Amino acid sequence: MNFNNSHKKIIHVDMDAFYASVEQMDNPELIGKPLAVGGSGERGVVSAASYEARKFGVYSAMSGSLARKKCKNLIFVKPRFGRYTQISKQIRKIFLDYTDLVEPLSLDEAYLDVTINKKDNPSATIIAQEIRKRIFEEVGLTASAGISSSKFIAKIASDINKPNGQKTILPEEIIPFLEKLPIEKFYGIGKVTAAKMYNLGIFNGTDLKNKSEEFLIKHFRKSGAYYYKLVRGIHISEVKPNRIRKSVAAEHTFNTNLTSEVYIIEQLEKVANEIEYRLKKAKVAGKTITLKIKYSDFSQQTRSKTLSYFVKDKNIVLETVKELLYKEKIRNSVRLIGISITNLNINSKKKEKVIDLQLKFDF
Repeated sequence: MNFNNSHKKIIHVDMDAFYASVEQMDNPELIGKPLAVGGSGERGVVSAASYEARKFGVYSAMSGSLARKKCKNLIFVKPRFGRYTQISKQIRKIFLDYTDLVEPLSLDEAYLDVTINKKDNPSATIIAQEIRKRIFEEVGLTASAGISSSKFIAKIASDINKPNGQKTILPEEIIPFLEKLPIEKFYGIGKVTAAKMYNLGIFNGTDLKNKSEEFLIKHFRKSGAYYYKLVRGIHISEVKPNRIRKSVAAEHTFNTNLTSEVYIIEQLEKVANEIEYRLKKAKVAGKTITLKIKYSDFSQQTRSKTLSYFVKDKNIVLETVKELLYKEKIRNSVRLIGISITNLNINSKKKEKVIDLQLKFDF
């Protein structure tokens, strides 16, 4: 095992069915009932599902129509992100009572480095218990936690005793734990990669560990070296309180599939407006503009262009994505389009000009 990180004490806190739990807390009539936060229509998507709904096989990212088929009595509620953000801030205040090293991953989960903490408590396990207890008493929701010497192991551990539980994996337990772990449970290995590993005879950590670094690089390129280290407990990643934003994105799913570029451009204008709003709210600009197209058969395509200057103006964004759209004929009818801006100026070491058309024309 690599011991460079073995002295660290990392907690991963993950709220239980956060959006759905908030809705049940705010409306007691929903408690104990199968609930989905999201759209119930043909193009709606489930953002979160209560544990009652999960028993029927309803999960986040599932289409609303499929969720309805799986659970006839499923109750749909519209997301209230303002409310979720408000509660997330309450929970974060509790975290900050224990350490300033808090790295939020989303509204409902975060890493905490409690190696040195404000309570002078040497036990990360006890700190996790206190935090979960306080969240329940002060906010009214349950949370699960994973505790270990690295972010990777802590994240996996937080899922073991869900909901409303926690799991500690000590440094000396990491290697045996990883050897038994199903390959699809490894953080960063999705369905496609897992299927490829199955075909190579890799089903768990032991199988992965038995493969040479050269073998893994041959089949998984750069990720191969990452997997080689990961299964050996070599995962040194600090908890970063101020995570650098890497992208700004927005997308839209259509109620009816679109087959004409003219109609697609009308929708792209709306997405470009949203992109400009988000860029200005975040006070950033970017150079690389990417158009995302998802077709009716769920295949996906992206087209990108990197400009020589930073932009945040919707008109430049729109003109660029129109150019990308016409670069190649659309393959099929389109169900979703999206725009993302990367290569942001907050990551740039030198000051560069930001082009904003609204500054050019003084009305």
